[in-house]
Amino acid sequence: MGKQGTSSARGKASASGSSSVRKPSPAVYRRRRLVVGGALLMVLALVVGGFALAGAFSGGSEQASSTDPASGAASAVPSAPPTVSASASAAPTPTASATPSCNQNLVTVSASTDKAAYGPDENPLLTLKVTNGGEVPCQVNIGTSQMEFLVTSGPDRVFSSRDCQAASEDLVKVIAPGASETANFPWPRNRSVEGCQVVDAKPGAGGAYYIFTAKLGSKASPKAVFQLN
Repeated sequence: MGKQGTSSARGKASASGSSSVRKPSPAVYRRRRLVVGGALLMVLALVVGGFALAGAFSGGSEQASSTDPASGAASAVPSAPPTVSASASAAPTPTASATPSCNQNLVTVSASTDKAAYGPDENPLLTLKVTNGGEVPCQVNIGTSQMEFLVTSGPDRVFSSRDCQAASEDLVKVIAPGASETANFPWPRNRSVEGCQVVDAKPGAGGAYYIFTAKLGSKASPKAVFQLN
């Protein structure tokens, strides 16, 4: 009987001890889950933030490298074109074969007619001749801009090819040493005045003498005399 009492007392004590340990309430479990979830969210935020920061620094480094003068991107920017400075070599260099203009002191101009005297129905052919009196070939402008066929009779200015010339032009010719160029003008035995005004009077005939002077630029020929019958 004594042993049963003792075991019975121990069972009660054990039962009472076990009944003294209480299980956590549902509210406690909820709080614990919230704490754990918040910690996980914080860790996740730190991880995501770390990636974002890494991406930001990476983008900044790329932008810096694209504007870095030492990078390849900067070398792709077109540079200013080189400035060309004027120099003696930029100008055309005369060659040995270039022909100089004739020395005017060595150029002679002469005047002639195809006949010494003309009948009533014949028109004089006036000829201007330019000769290179130098020792090397040279250029002479024998265009109509330089020529003049002038006919006079004493102080009377009878005719000039310039008076009614519609247009004039240059004609540069290379003349060899001692060679000549000629230009012919058939004179219709008329009068002219400066400005090409109409002149009804005709040059005299019946054996009258006239003087033909050929001009080329500032040079004038000796007089060539002819007769109109």
